[in-house]
Amino acid sequence: MILIHNGTVVTARETISADVLIDGECIKEVRHGIPRDSAETVIDATGLYVMPGGIDVHTHLDMPFGGTTSSDDFETGTRAAAFGGTTTIVDFAIQARGTRMRDALDTWWKKAEGKACIDYGLHMIVTDLGNCGLEDMDELVDEGVASFKLFMAYPNVLMVDDATIFKSLARTAKNGALICMHAENGSVIDVLIARALAEGKTAPVYHALTRPPLMEAEAVHRAIAMAEIAGAPVYIVHLSSELALNQVREARDRGVPAFAETCPQYLLLSIEELERPNFEGAKYVFTPPLRPKQNLPKLWGGLKQDHLQVISTDHCPFCFEDQKVLGKDDFTKIPNGGPGIENRLQLIYHYGVNESKLTLNRFVELTSTSPAKIFGMYPKKGEIAEGSDADIVLWDPQASHIITAKTHHMRVDYSMFEGYEVQGNARTVLSRGKVIVDAGNFLGKPGRGNYLKRTARGGAWK
Repeated sequence: MILIHNGTVVTARETISADVLIDGECIKEVRHGIPRDSAETVIDATGLYVMPGGIDVHTHLDMPFGGTTSSDDFETGTRAAAFGGTTTIVDFAIQARGTRMRDALDTWWKKAEGKACIDYGLHMIVTDLGNCGLEDMDELVDEGVASFKLFMAYPNVLMVDDATIFKSLARTAKNGALICMHAENGSVIDVLIARALAEGKTAPVYHALTRPPLMEAEAVHRAIAMAEIAGAPVYIVHLSSELALNQVREARDRGVPAFAETCPQYLLLSIEELERPNFEGAKYVFTPPLRPKQNLPKLWGGLKQDHLQVISTDHCPFCFEDQKVLGKDDFTKIPNGGPGIENRLQLIYHYGVNESKLTLNRFVELTSTSPAKIFGMYPKKGEIAEGSDADIVLWDPQASHIITAKTHHMRVDYSMFEGYEVQGNARTVLSRGKVIVDAGNFLGKPGRGNYLKRTARGGAWK
């Protein structure tokens, strides 16, 4: 047994002085004054916060895109996540058009097998319902795939029509799964892109200028409307703008079970990054794009007021030198995505908690407990309580850390937050009762991460 002694336990509900006793993979007891001789190993947590491990429900590891593949696989990506205090991810399997969804699930299981250092779940990206796609969705729910993602963007690649979206929403109203929407009006955006290219506008900044916030807001409105008619909840991924946020807020105000996430990049960076010289702006090409600065405080406000429920990363890294450069003369050929799986908790703690934009408990809720509840992992994950998995982060609120590609563990040659100095960092990270990171050293091993069979209708919208 392991005893975490003399720490401050922080959950989404409370902050208390307590010890945590771990028996095998699970938490056995949480209370003040557990005798030190109750365990073979005692970890002194004096001055540290004892928090549930971070849960990142939006990652893209070993993902084919734009003629290349994201540079982190399930080994390097999950190891980097662990260094940052994240102990669970939910990645995306992608159904190829004309194939069964089960084929994609098997493919992504193979990608993770023998590599994942932390526990992982899988969403399914739906590209083709075909003749039996709705039945496939039911089968995948039985396999623990409790969520499906559909795209309103990327025509002829990932985008599906409204009929497919509505049919999928109606099915999840019955089988209890959750539809995740990439909400942008891809058809209009394609026209804007073609117009920009015809005018010789090929620089990275035009990636953002051809994907205006109004096209995100329109798609969010449409997705919520279809979900409302279908009687199903809906989850908007990587929300980036005030206009889109307003659509979610208005829906929630009238009782619609609409949920949304945002990401550190949309809280801390703006469209000016895409204007960096020497093609450096390509490092910040991802979708939806970065927005004008006035959106940033609105998103922070949305987190505080629970109009946004989750902070994830959309981690999808491509190296600058040999991957982003594919779009040197055409912004549409720049692989979409950026790295962030390692730095999420550091950034949100520093700029959220330290700057009084978020309470400590809300920080835990947004980065762990709420995603666990929405995506069918709670209370196994996202909680410090008897019976929960011993996924625990010992967080040092005084630790200073400089974010840089020179020392990060993601397999990518740049950081979107290069040179940012943050206060607050993970000192010790446990995954199912095993210390996998301690004082900057990785003690875990590839392949120890388990696939999570998540529960449909996790309870967040009942």
